[in-house]
Amino acid sequence: MSDSRTGDGAAAAAALEEQEQRRSVPDLGINCQDDEGHWEPMEEEDGLGKCDVSLHDFGAMEDEYDDESPPERQILVGICAMTKKSNSKAMTQILERLCMFDYINVVIFPEETVLDEPVENWPLCDCLISFHSKGRGYFIQDRREVYRILQQEGIDLPRYAVLNRDPNNPEECNLVECEDHVEVNGEVFPKPFVEKPVCAEDHNVYIYYPTSAGGGSQRLFRKIGSRSSVYSPESNVRKTGAYIYEEFMPTDGTDVKVYTVGPDYAHAEARKSPALDGKVERDSEGKEIRYPVMLTAMEKLVARKICLAFKQTVCGFDLLRANGHSFVCDVNGFSFVKNSMKYYDDCAKVLGNLVMRELAPQFHIPWSIPMEAEDIPIVPTTSGTMMELRCVIAIIRHGDRTPKQKMKMEVRHPLFFELFEKCGGYKSGKLKLKKPKQLQEVLDIARQLLVELEQHNDCEIEEKKSKLEQLKTVLEMYGHFSGINRKVQMTYLPNGQPKASSEEEDSERDGPSLLLVLKWGGELTPAGRVQAEELGRAFRCMYPGGQGDYAGFPGCGLLRLHSTYRHDLKIYASDEGRVQMTAAAFAKGLLALEGELTPILVQMVKSANMNGLLDSDSDSLTDCQQKVKARLHEIMQKNQEFTEHDYHKLAPTGSPSLVNSMKLIENPVHTCDQVYTLIQSLTSQIRKRLEDPKSADLQLYHSETLELMLQRWSKLERDFRMKSGRYDISKIPDIYDCVKYDSQHNASLGLQDTLELFRLSRALEYGLSKAEKLDIAQAFCVPLMKKIQLDLQRTHEDEAVNKLHPLYSRGVMSPGRHVRTRLYFTSESHVHSLLSVFRYGGLLDEPSSEERFHVELHFSPGNQEKQTNQGSLEDLSQDQTDQALPLSEPISIQRRSPMIRNRKTGSMEVSVLTGSMCV
Repeated sequence: MSDSRTGDGAAAAAALEEQEQRRSVPDLGINCQDDEGHWEPMEEEDGLGKCDVSLHDFGAMEDEYDDESPPERQILVGICAMTKKSNSKAMTQILERLCMFDYINVVIFPEETVLDEPVENWPLCDCLISFHSKGRGYFIQDRREVYRILQQEGIDLPRYAVLNRDPNNPEECNLVECEDHVEVNGEVFPKPFVEKPVCAEDHNVYIYYPTSAGGGSQRLFRKIGSRSSVYSPESNVRKTGAYIYEEFMPTDGTDVKVYTVGPDYAHAEARKSPALDGKVERDSEGKEIRYPVMLTAMEKLVARKICLAFKQTVCGFDLLRANGHSFVCDVNGFSFVKNSMKYYDDCAKVLGNLVMRELAPQFHIPWSIPMEAEDIPIVPTTSGTMMELRCVIAIIRHGDRTPKQKMKMEVRHPLFFELFEKCGGYKSGKLKLKKPKQLQEVLDIARQLLVELEQHNDCEIEEKKSKLEQLKTVLEMYGHFSGINRKVQMTYLPNGQPKASSEEEDSERDGPSLLLVLKWGGELTPAGRVQAEELGRAFRCMYPGGQGDYAGFPGCGLLRLHSTYRHDLKIYASDEGRVQMTAAAFAKGLLALEGELTPILVQMVKSANMNGLLDSDSDSLTDCQQKVKARLHEIMQKNQEFTEHDYHKLAPTGSPSLVNSMKLIENPVHTCDQVYTLIQSLTSQIRKRLEDPKSADLQLYHSETLELMLQRWSKLERDFRMKSGRYDISKIPDIYDCVKYDSQHNASLGLQDTLELFRLSRALEYGLSKAEKLDIAQAFCVPLMKKIQLDLQRTHEDEAVNKLHPLYSRGVMSPGRHVRTRLYFTSESHVHSLLSVFRYGGLLDEPSSEERFHVELHFSPGNQEKQTNQGSLEDLSQDQTDQALPLSEPISIQRRSPMIRNRKTGSMEVSVLTGSMCV
């Protein structure tokens, strides 16, 4: 056997020598490494197994050629493999194409020869494609070594740390586990993080979720039928074994698998992440569904580096595309693409050119490297004269929620001060407690003080017993702390709290104190989750091919678009728990996902609490809001029927819904008297139910008790009518909130005729005149408007997203098509403010420019009741045409007319959808 001309040849020669020494091993070549890095028996279509392509002067043809007139000869390519592999569908496809080279002949070694004959008796060949068998140790099977090589080559990978454990003493390791993070070798990994066994053969990879998203973990494993992972409520990391802990990469539910054939060729396919819902999508033949996608120039360079660094001519690895970058998270060694005719063409072409480049000069064969690039260039995307959907933008309110509630109490006990100091409250004078451990400490203090009050009535505990009991009751709801459904705020008061409302103590005392504010409620209800999931399914109808029963046509519409990686989807949500869970439930319905919401929330929903994009500081009012509030209070305190002057001041835009509300109210003070009487009646009914023994164990909707319901309404009764006899109309939204909730979910108790009151109070938040509405709207949604403008501008730009590769796609009629979807989940204030900008911000004018967008605005009130002129959103068709008002900070958005086609970018249709999910 002569010396190899490549490094790969040396490896193959060593392999043959080892095979000679291990001739008696019966399972040589039967086991191979598949494209996920594990060893398994080879199925017919599973590819080649772990192999190397080596170039040799095997059996060196002993003829000496005359340099002046060399005879042409054939290059023999030997296939050293078991019959099952050499005759497999994939191998047959490649070898048939390899034989199309004029000077290449393929020789398949008989299985008996490989197993029973000495190497000297094997068929003569010039190039060997050989397979390594199970039993040999490779560094590629140790994830620590894989990561070390990747770092050494300067390849981006997730931030990670290695935890090695002594099997005989697993407890002695450098690991500190906390509720929402782990510390490994001094490096902190907040949840979500990934826990991988160091052995690449072990596919039990776990992803741990933060308590704010519901906690628990997603457990990945070798595919079993249609499952690749399962959600578990277990939140603690494993206590035995060695692991790699790494930062979780938000990939929007997609993994990219890359396959190289030599350093200059890479093929990529995308699939649904196994961590998303654990369901494996399979085709009619039972194969996992994957779609070829395009690699960026930087990703192709990474493929070349990996191929060379790991000395694998045919090599596979996994890419995670997150935050505009690509990270390698696994290298699988030999991996083969399944069921891709184009890949078979390219693979045979690359291997054939590799053989010819090395051996043609040696054997005096007239051959030159083809001029065309081995990596075929990408064709441009399709465009035509018909309008093509390019972008969908939706702004969606959260689903049905429980009433938002809060309770204030002044506390002076040393235990509260100790907790305040422990959590760093003195740094800013304020403290927010959300984490389960922190809330548990507050609950423990409340329990301890109540026990002391029971045992010693004369003890020096100034905290009011009723408020301590309410604090305890609220914190004990649901039996556990999960998600963001309760929080405690504490503010340091150096001179105590002056008495200002019914919520505070009757007595005052000098000296410092803490104002404790307990907030709860405002959670997404089970009905809200169903609403969000149903709306997600219905939303598919917005896309071509999605008409009918929630896009029920197979192979059409959004699901087809998304599954074939022609859909650039990003979901943003504000920081509120109800908004984030709405977004996760909507995504579940939109993409037909299965299982729990926590994995979907972590992987698909991006938190957008930056620059006020979807969040707003509701505690601070703008100057304009203060003026509107003062004028509204003034008019609503008049004990007389509304005059024409009042109509002009309260409804200057002539809004039908607002005018109808005023007609219903007639005299605001009399109407408030009626509401107050109804609240008193309701609290009286609840007290009687509490006195009834049959109601002792009565459970209301969403685990609420009659005691909590009574506290909710009693507080409204106290606060709505002040001691002066005047009404605090700022409490009207809270009254409507509770009435709506109890009417829907506690049907035996409820009030009527308050819907119009809520609509009137809504004017407080969104202004009265056009200028006020626009001014207040700008305070809420200018960052969101700018983001929408950016979305529109980037619609026809190429970005580093998963794009279907047009040359490798099968059964996709328009592989170049690409739709961008941006979904923004927020509160109702943002929805109404955005509506005000659309109405009064000059965006509805019709300019004559040919550079306009065709924009469709779809406003869905999400209201299941059929009403006339009284929807939860105002009927724009009945308002007079509003003239645009000058913006203090103009928002420039290019617009295109419906049928004007841009000469450079083709036609475009942008659907901007705004929805509210309140019922």
